[in-house]
Amino acid sequence: MSVFTGAGVAIVTPMHEDGTVNFEKLGELLEEQISAGTDAVIICGTTGESSTLTHEEHLAAIKYTVEKVNHRIPVIAGTGSNCTETAIYLSKEAESYGADALLLVTPYYNKATQKGLKIHYTAIANAVKIPVIVYNVPSRTGCNVLPETMADLVKSVDNIVGIKEASGNISQVAKLMSLVGDQIELYSGNDDQIVPIMSLGGKGVISVLSNVAPAKTHEIAASYLAGDVEKSRRMQLEAIELIDALFCEVNPIPVKTALNLMGKEVGPMRGPLCEMEEKNVERLKKAMKDYGIL
Repeated sequence: MSVFTGAGVAIVTPMHEDGTVNFEKLGELLEEQISAGTDAVIICGTTGESSTLTHEEHLAAIKYTVEKVNHRIPVIAGTGSNCTETAIYLSKEAESYGADALLLVTPYYNKATQKGLKIHYTAIANAVKIPVIVYNVPSRTGCNVLPETMADLVKSVDNIVGIKEASGNISQVAKLMSLVGDQIELYSGNDDQIVPIMSLGGKGVISVLSNVAPAKTHEIAASYLAGDVEKSRRMQLEAIELIDALFCEVNPIPVKTALNLMGKEVGPMRGPLCEMEEKNVERLKKAMKDYGIL
């Protein structure tokens, strides 16, 4: 059984104006996502600014989310690190809180060889019992999980079950699926590639777009899963302008800006992230208006 199928939201971490985590607002966002049909929530991922949360904040956000969601949809905790021991610590804590699965980004800055990736992921997975989803986003980490490496991990480690593929390389994804087929749970990590990834056997998407358009993002994936490929394709293309605007500056700057424009009051970003350039704010506003969410 898959960790989830459909659209999982890579949820933002709301902040008070002083930069502290706004748990009350996080609770409101979680309720809105569940009400809109979101199929899973991913807490403390890239979009959640995990890299600038303290370990205490990081774990508090995971614990709060698990308790607030209360088994209504799966909660996937981002517990990756460029330090294997830190990732093991965060992962074991998340498991103890009741997280349904873990999302583990590839080691960043120090990177790793393919041999090192196998050792890293195997050590973390062996330290817990819940499912592990590998997060491959080489544009941010400088580290690419090759298809052969991922295939070996899925075949040799029981609880490494899936991958969030954000390489943008459809040929690489096709190669991976040719090696492991239905042995792996494949999720798109790019909102502009939901349909292409699902056409190769993907289960859905781990989405930034879902923060601002949860019902429509859910419907893109649900329509595909229900066999209405044409509707899914059409909805995917209708969302492209907004998706491009949500990534015109580094994520999560635009999506937090979009939520604030919608009156959600999710607060500022933590440094080194900063407010959007005004020309990009105008681009974002136009895309949101055209999409019908502003």
